[in-house]
Amino acid sequence: MRKELGKTYNPHEIEGRLYEKWIGKKYFHAQADRSRKPFTIVMPPPNVTGKLHMGHALDNALQDTLIRYKRMQGYNALWIPGTDHASISTEVKVTNKLKDEGIDKYELGREGFLKAAWKWKEEYGGTITSQLRKIGSSCDWDREHFTMDEECSAAVEEVFIKLYEKGYIYKGSRIINWCPVCGTSISDAEVEHEEQAGHFWHIKYPIAGTDEFVEIATTRPETMLGDTAVAVHPEDERYQHLIGKKVLLPIVNKEIPVVADSYVDKEFGTGVVKITPAHDPNDFEVGKRHNLEEINVMNDDATINEKGGKYAGLDRYEARKQIVAELDHMGLLVKVEPHSHNVGTHDRCGTTVEPLIKQQWFVKMEEMAKPAIAALKEGRLKFVPERFNKTYLHWLENIRDWCISRQLWWGHRIPVYYCKECGEVMAAKSDNKPCTCAKCGSSNIVQDEDVLDTWFSSALWPFSTLGWPAKSEDLDYFYPTDVLVTGYDIIFFWVIRMVFSALEQTGKEPFHTVLIHGLVRDSQGRKMSKSLGNGIDPLEVIDQYGADALRLTLMTGNAPGNDMRFYFERVEASRNFANKVWNASRFIMMNLDKAQIPEEMDLSRLTQSDKWILSKANSLAKEVTDNMDSFELGIAVQKIYDFIWEEFCDWYIEMVKPRLYNDEDETKTAALWTLQKVLISSLKLLHPYMPFITEEIFCTLQSKEESIMVSQWPVFEEQYHFEADENAVEMMKAAVKGIRNVRAEMNVPPSRKAKVIVVSESEEIRNVFETSRVFFATLGYANEVLVQADKDGIADDAVSAVIHGATIYIPFDELVDREKEKERLTKEKQKLEGEIKRAAGMLSNEKFISKAPAAKVEEEKAKLQKYTDMLAQVEERLANLSK
Repeated sequence: MRKELGKTYNPHEIEGRLYEKWIGKKYFHAQADRSRKPFTIVMPPPNVTGKLHMGHALDNALQDTLIRYKRMQGYNALWIPGTDHASISTEVKVTNKLKDEGIDKYELGREGFLKAAWKWKEEYGGTITSQLRKIGSSCDWDREHFTMDEECSAAVEEVFIKLYEKGYIYKGSRIINWCPVCGTSISDAEVEHEEQAGHFWHIKYPIAGTDEFVEIATTRPETMLGDTAVAVHPEDERYQHLIGKKVLLPIVNKEIPVVADSYVDKEFGTGVVKITPAHDPNDFEVGKRHNLEEINVMNDDATINEKGGKYAGLDRYEARKQIVAELDHMGLLVKVEPHSHNVGTHDRCGTTVEPLIKQQWFVKMEEMAKPAIAALKEGRLKFVPERFNKTYLHWLENIRDWCISRQLWWGHRIPVYYCKECGEVMAAKSDNKPCTCAKCGSSNIVQDEDVLDTWFSSALWPFSTLGWPAKSEDLDYFYPTDVLVTGYDIIFFWVIRMVFSALEQTGKEPFHTVLIHGLVRDSQGRKMSKSLGNGIDPLEVIDQYGADALRLTLMTGNAPGNDMRFYFERVEASRNFANKVWNASRFIMMNLDKAQIPEEMDLSRLTQSDKWILSKANSLAKEVTDNMDSFELGIAVQKIYDFIWEEFCDWYIEMVKPRLYNDEDETKTAALWTLQKVLISSLKLLHPYMPFITEEIFCTLQSKEESIMVSQWPVFEEQYHFEADENAVEMMKAAVKGIRNVRAEMNVPPSRKAKVIVVSESEEIRNVFETSRVFFATLGYANEVLVQADKDGIADDAVSAVIHGATIYIPFDELVDREKEKERLTKEKQKLEGEIKRAAGMLSNEKFISKAPAAKVEEEKAKLQKYTDMLAQVEERLANLSK
């Protein structure tokens, strides 16, 4: 005797218990096994600062669906989890925590701060991974990694030293993006550009030794303190006479040259631009071409430094205000124009980024970008959907050297050492750091203060988590990985860096497919954010509806690369579907317990309806497999949902109920065998999407198999392909739908049974209805079913429904009590006539027409038309009844 399912589906009772069972049975764990084909995914490592949000829930639901699907197909499926140290975010959080405790980061010192950061990581860092378990993530927790753990840190040092020795890593002065609040450089990919309202300040620069001026326009007047030239286009006839001359830089009161450079757009503005090499990346390049001085006038906190003269110490925006006022006082401010422009902000804190010239560590990108471009163009790497190819290529084909140093303490410290005596630079791993200088022998050695960009370590994630640089069995077997699942918002940050890093270090692409998903937006289509207060906590959704309902909601209708909207109505619909599956399974099991069901069935004993549902389930397995292999996961789950709800529950189970309730019916065993077989197949197809409910039902139903997640994925079997039977039952379904539509139009309650007459000249069609008379009568609310070749004996007033090859008739008097219907329709007619009189009266009232809002007048006109149409229908039905 099998155990019973509970009367109601309670996700809280089963989810935690089943997850612990899976962990205990090591179902998620994978070891290298040459007899099986591997399938590997690495989890995009969430920040240790993080908390599960809807983006994480979607990302991990997609990955878990894929890994569970492949595991059931027999692959040795490995999903590697882990977290990212998230350099800037974590440092900010720890710094703020210390500040709340009255502790200053710099007074604490680097070592003290790192102890506090590691303590914070241990305390809070596991939060998100414990939450990922709540949604059923079947990743190999035995292999969980952290980007600053021993293995990953060894990989980081190995790559840095290799690239440094190859000449790909260098230190130099370049314009970088500087965040004044976080106090560190950030990469181009971490800069978000947002439209901001600003101004163009038009300023006169006097030509030295003349009464002439040139007019320039700038959005950042404060940077003029660092101007070292003005530039014109070499072919601009207006300014040919000025090239080589000097202008007097206002306020600073020094002469700077006029240079000719094709960077200048002679059609834009006045055709003259100020050149500030230390504060603008384009000006920096112009400055290099013309050997211009680089003058940085800004401190790291975005205040003006000592080179700004009397403005030293002022915030950049206060300095701007005072400089503009002084220019106006000097008569050099021509005009101020409103101007909306894209301003770079730090994606972490929202601060406006300041381009500054600084000594930083860089990775040369030109050579490493080439193999990454070739990987896509030659088909070794693909994006789903393909439109993201353009994003990938655009970034790589226009790539600049990557600034990898950050002025922080939390992260991988740059493995470079300096001799304080002779200046020798040495790169070395931390376990082999130099004690003395290789050049002069001095022991006065110091390590570089900066840490590496977070993305430097996460770029190595697909192979560092498998033991690289060691030549391990895991690396050889599980690498390259198969699919990367990620959002379109981190293609630049992460995907591209993983590809060029993997090709450089391993000679192989890190994965063959990148499955891109969109954002989860709120019901109004807005991005979820703290500022809008529209974020939805996935854990609260799970607490209310269960993990399976959340997962199904996120997966249904999901299309690669597209954003989706989150509605609680959809979560409720998903929970209702779970209840439907539970109740149908419970009904089937209650009937299975009353009979002895054979493991195999003689297919000749199956009825037409049995063959129909088996054939539909058989085709479904093939279609779903094809969809999943094409990463159409949303389409696949919609097909599963529709099959279970409509075909299996609403049609087949209703079809077989008369057989189940009749112990004398010789086809009862065949019905039960079919119910069990189709239920098991349906549960298996649904399992990757809704793992908990399918596991509970499957293990209750199947005593011989211990888990659905290691059972065999359904495949198409020719012996269950019954095309003729499918067509026959679909015809009967069409007939039943026709009957139901007729009854609905006539407001006939389901309790009122009626004679149904099927008329068809085709003997084949008549045979279909003859052999399925019992379930056809049940579904068509019939107390009698007649099947005949012509209309003999059918009254003229019989209502009808037409299907292909046949017409279904129902005697009118079987559906309606004429006298009662006349009485009802007469009352309805009187009511409608009253409404028409009221509406017509209002519309003939001139005061109403002239004073009422136009929308109200139109509303009354629409009502009058509606009631008039309804009255015509009622009068027609009354006339028919009176014949």
